[in-house]
Amino acid sequence: MSRNVFEENFEKYADPEMYDHLYEGYQKDLNLILEWAKLDQPIIELACGTGRLTIPMAKRGFQMVGVDLHEGMLERAKQKAKEQKVLIEFLLQDCTKLNLSVKSSLVFMTGNSFQHFLTNEVQDDLVQSVRQHLVEDGIFIFDTRNPLLHELAAVDEYEQLYSDNNGNQIIEFHREEYNSMTQILHCHTDRQIYQGETLIAKEQDGISLRYSFPLEMERVLKENGFEILQVYGDWDKNELNVKSTSMVYVCKVRK
Repeated sequence: MSRNVFEENFEKYADPEMYDHLYEGYQKDLNLILEWAKLDQPIIELACGTGRLTIPMAKRGFQMVGVDLHEGMLERAKQKAKEQKVLIEFLLQDCTKLNLSVKSSLVFMTGNSFQHFLTNEVQDDLVQSVRQHLVEDGIFIFDTRNPLLHELAAVDEYEQLYSDNNGNQIIEFHREEYNSMTQILHCHTDRQIYQGETLIAKEQDGISLRYSFPLEMERVLKENGFEILQVYGDWDKNELNVKSTSMVYVCKVRK
């Protein structure tokens, strides 16, 4: 089985509390997932991070299993689950080599986490691993960014300004460059942290993201035992088209 290079792509997740500060309020993906969730069977979330979706689903009465390869994110998720008095099984595992004690009627993975699986071999390993943990007619839901070539063609440089949860002002300088041979976008960030007008810290990090085209996704899923039920252009279930920024897949284990 191929090595999962996701574990070398962790810099963006070094601060789980900041991750929560930036993303915890995002819930657009939850409604679609709830449409396929069943109360009487365990549900598996892959790349669950700090429990952004796992926890609210557990609070609705679902039996949740959260899997991630980042120990710090999982510890944050466990802490939040304890504070919110929900029981969730959080597991530190590689999603391409899942070894869970349950099979599920629903496995989902959001936040464009599919893009962390950078090679064809690792994508195949991921989908096969998911299939092995689904019951007959089980459902796999995930999203990935739609490769818009007019956006990827040029090197993109931009600034971003925001506040952290301590009230510090943060300025980020981003540089993103796409390699069309590998279909990987390499993103680098330089960060300056200010307390008032005083610069108190400088940081930098990076991340690499694989872009897959619709026909590639069709091949990955069908060759690894899935039937595509729906593909949407966003979590609001709008039709996928050439302007869509996302591809959201709802797939079923093929008999």
